[in-house]
Amino acid sequence: MRADHTSKVVGTVWGLLALNTLGSAGARTVVAIPRSLIQMVTMGALVAAFALALAVNPRARIRPSAFVFLLTLLLVPSVIASVHLEVGFGALFRCFRLALFVGTLWLLSRWWDGGLTFVRHHIRMYFAVLVLVAVGLAVAPGTAMPEYYGGRLVGALWPLTPPQIGQYAAVVIGLTVLLLLGRRTSGAGAATVIVPSLVLLALTHTRTATLGLVIGLVLAIGSLVLTSSAARRFFAWSVLCATVAAVVFSSALRAWFLRGQSQENFSNLTGRAKVWDALLSAPRTAGETVFGTGLGDKSFDGLPIDNSWLAVYHEQGLIGVTIVAAIIIVLGGVALLRPPSLPRACAIFLISYCALSSYTEVGLGDASAYLLHLALAASLLVAPAPAAPLPTADSPRRRIPRWARR
Repeated sequence: MRADHTSKVVGTVWGLLALNTLGSAGARTVVAIPRSLIQMVTMGALVAAFALALAVNPRARIRPSAFVFLLTLLLVPSVIASVHLEVGFGALFRCFRLALFVGTLWLLSRWWDGGLTFVRHHIRMYFAVLVLVAVGLAVAPGTAMPEYYGGRLVGALWPLTPPQIGQYAAVVIGLTVLLLLGRRTSGAGAATVIVPSLVLLALTHTRTATLGLVIGLVLAIGSLVLTSSAARRFFAWSVLCATVAAVVFSSALRAWFLRGQSQENFSNLTGRAKVWDALLSAPRTAGETVFGTGLGDKSFDGLPIDNSWLAVYHEQGLIGVTIVAAIIIVLGGVALLRPPSLPRACAIFLISYCALSSYTEVGLGDASAYLLHLALAASLLVAPAPAAPLPTADSPRRRIPRWARR
């Protein structure tokens, strides 16, 4: 198979994995889409991704990856807790989905070489999702910014929640800014992606995504400051602009940040803390404490958990929490040990963004966009294979048989 064709297939597989993580629950759309149809599309995308990855890598050649290995280990408590049929067949189905997701990552690991190819695939896919959101906003602004979400931007053509849109916009903006600083894209091309994504991020009023974007970029650009003059200039101008904005637009920024909530509701994290307290105080058996209750919809007593660590504890137990913590620690440790480079900066941005978002978002214990972000970070941290040394005059020459000289 030709290299360019293989690259296109691998990019398609990555896009299908991203499509699978869009989810099936969200806002009301202009045309009501049955949830069963959405689940067929997303699950079909995962099956197609695995089939294509196996077709392009039929001998299942893989590259050693601590990240994917730990994800494979995460399947153990998930399956052990889900085999109890009293939790429903949905838990086993989610285990099968996670197994397909991890298997596809194993097959794709063959092409993880520390380059920026998968970064471009990532940006293209999620920017396409943002374009779909923007089209929905233009076609049906009332549906795209409904009152039941407090006027925040949602997906009008595909059911996407404000946190989802904010997450995609923040990741696309952060990666594109880093590519611009590394001179891997033009200013016009970067502006085409960054400006509309910033507008959509602002319309979602998503505080977690905004803080994750800012902190992630600070850490990522900080890793380039000593080796890149462009990073130093961008960092200096960003600090100056942020200081001016904080002084001039302080009241507007505070109003945007509070989203019309009372101080009590804000300090209670929009009611999340009550769910967290109830989850932690609920009685559990020893097995549920160690292995969890099985993969579910990331809710407790019908209310969303909205915390990756508590969701993993609830569904995959202490073993799951330990494995997820090991994933973050291993990726962060490898990123710190790598020499300064643009791929390392992109990985630092993704790891820090996912780590910060895990406090108010779920997804680190199941097939999700957050695991795909971390998989991208893992692909960026792979040490490139050493090039074969060129023969020199001192190199021993291989003797050619007499019959081969004729």
